[in-house]
Amino acid sequence: MSAKKTQLTLEFPDNSLLAALGGAHEKNFARLEQALGVRLSSRGNLVAVEGANRERAAAILKSLHARLEAGESVTLAEVDSEVRFTETGREAAPGAIRTASGRVTRPRTPAQGAYLDLMRVNPLVFGIGPAGTGKTYLAAAFAAHMLQERRVERIILSRPAIEAGERLGFLPGGLDEKIDPYLRPLHDALFDVLGDKAARLREQGVIEVAPLAFMRGRTLTRAFVILDEAQNATSAQMKMALTRLGEDSQMVVTGDTTQSDLPGGRAEGLDEALEILEGIEGVGIARFTASDVVRHPLVGRIVAAYDRKVR
Repeated sequence: MSAKKTQLTLEFPDNSLLAALGGAHEKNFARLEQALGVRLSSRGNLVAVEGANRERAAAILKSLHARLEAGESVTLAEVDSEVRFTETGREAAPGAIRTASGRVTRPRTPAQGAYLDLMRVNPLVFGIGPAGTGKTYLAAAFAAHMLQERRVERIILSRPAIEAGERLGFLPGGLDEKIDPYLRPLHDALFDVLGDKAARLREQGVIEVAPLAFMRGRTLTRAFVILDEAQNATSAQMKMALTRLGEDSQMVVTGDTTQSDLPGGRAEGLDEALEILEGIEGVGIARFTASDVVRHPLVGRIVAAYDRKVR
C-alpha cells in the first residue's frame, strides 16, 4: 500500500493553536500516538496522521482543536477522554455544560456522559460507583449549570456525618465549623466549577450545606440537592432525604455501595433505595466502574486490584 493511502493530512485554519494542540514537548500527540498506534507529525498549519487508526485520530484532533477555538484548554486528560468516547463509536465527547462565566465542564468517559444525560431528564438521579469516577464532581457541575441557567435558586449540599454518629456537639465551633470536615469534598467540587464565586454564593445563602440529620422536616423547592456519601445513610435517613424534594427541584444521590461505614459495612439505605426505585419514572441510575476513574491513572488500577481481591 502506498504511503499516501496510509497517511491523512489535516489542515487547520489557525496554526497558532497547534502548539497548544500538541502540548508541551508534543505530549498530547505522544499520548494519542500511544493510545491509537498512529504516528503524528506537524508542520505549519498541517498535521499528518499515519496508521490504521488515522481516521479516528483525525476526528479526535479536530474535536480537540475545536475546544481550543472555544477558549478551552487541552490536556492529557482531554486527550484520554476523547479516546474513551471514540472507543464507543462516537465521533467526539458530548458538549460542555457551562457552570459559570468562562467555566465549562465536560464528561470524560461514556458513563459520565450518560450520567449527565440522566440529570438532564430526571428529577432524581443516583450516581453509584467507586471513588474517582466523577460522581460528586459532575453532580456539583450540573448543579452550578442549573443555577447559571436560573432553573434553580439554590444549591443544597448534604451528606451523613457518620463518623460523629450525626452528633456533632462535641466538635469545636459553630455548625459550619463542625460540619466542614464532612462536606469538604463538596466544597472542593463546587469551587472547581464555580471558582471564587462559590464562597460568595455561600455567604449569600444560595449555596447551603447541612448534615443529613438537619434535613428533617424541610421541603426543598427550586433547589438542586446533592446527597453525597449516601452509602452511610440508614434506610430511615434515605427515605427522609428523598421525600424532601419539592416543586421544581432536583436531587442527585451519590455513593459507593461497597464502602459503607455503617455497622456491618452494609449500605442499607442506599441499597434499599436502589432496589425499590429502579424502573420508577423520573428516577435515573448511573453505575460507574473502575474503568471510569478519571483521577491519576494509578487510581483506576488500585480500584480494580481491590475489586479482584474482594471477589
